[in-house]
Amino acid sequence: MTPQPVNLAAAFASFDGVYAPRVAAELNGQMVKLARIQGRFVMHSHPHEDELFLVQRGELLMHFEDGPTRTIREGEFIVVPRGVRHCPDAHEECWVLLFEPASTLNTGDVGGELTRDAVPLAISTDEAQL
Repeated sequence: MTPQPVNLAAAFASFDGVYAPRVAAELNGQMVKLARIQGRFVMHSHPHEDELFLVQRGELLMHFEDGPTRTIREGEFIVVPRGVRHCPDAHEECWVLLFEPASTLNTGDVGGELTRDAVPLAISTDEAQL
């Protein structure tokens, strides 16, 4: 099978719901996840995994338990090192690409009712290439 490019606008348009990540790709034990973020999530950490947040659309606030809040704008990314307690937040809907190990739970060490399995992105190859 020949690899195909993914159109991010079409991919994000293919699903609704905030804090419900979709798996867009997998490589070397890592997942590329797409998530819509709006509102404040839970403060949590990932004891064994680093996490990269790349903002595709909007503005993301990343609150840190032991440090200042950082603002990540469109076209910017931030890496949250393993073990660092953080809390994603967005006043308006924000589209984020996440790069993280396949084992990473969205709620990290906290768990709870906001925990979501990352489901495969349901988009056809034709739609993804728009």
